[in-house]
Amino acid sequence: MTLTRRRFLSSLALAPVAFSTPFLATSAFAAADREEVTLVVHGSQGPSRLTVEVADEAAERNRGLMGRERLADDAGMLFLYASPQGVHNGFWMYQTLLALDIAFIGADGRIQEIRRMEPCQGEAQECPTTRPASRYHAALEVKAGTFEALGVGPGDCVSWPGSSESCSG
Repeated sequence: MTLTRRRFLSSLALAPVAFSTPFLATSAFAAADREEVTLVVHGSQGPSRLTVEVADEAAERNRGLMGRERLADDAGMLFLYASPQGVHNGFWMYQTLLALDIAFIGADGRIQEIRRMEPCQGEAQECPTTRPASRYHAALEVKAGTFEALGVGPGDCVSWPGSSESCSG
């Protein structure tokens, strides 16, 4: 367990208070303080634009899409990191209400793998962690089935404002 995960788990003691208050549990509140960008996923059916929330700080990444009741078909969350993440740094679905697909993205902007994640409403310690097979530089979560519907798979390229990859070639 990393120090970040320990800190996050200890903060879960306050989660029942936050999610029992209707105002705090709304998706509008959860998304209100996050930057949104349009990214492009270059799949077999051509380029697809998604409007995603950017989670580039630890608190944003820890909260993720918890408590969301809806997610548009062309929306998601982009997790950005200042340095490469190892295979030990995974994602979990604690208090996440929607099934999601996650794409782990390498330094070259290419999708390394896509995994399906199911909601977990149990106790935090009962929720499985989805870990990548190799190091990654970013991760993209979307509603389950979105990547398949768009013809997106491993090897496809993702670009967003500020990324170094142009997905040309």
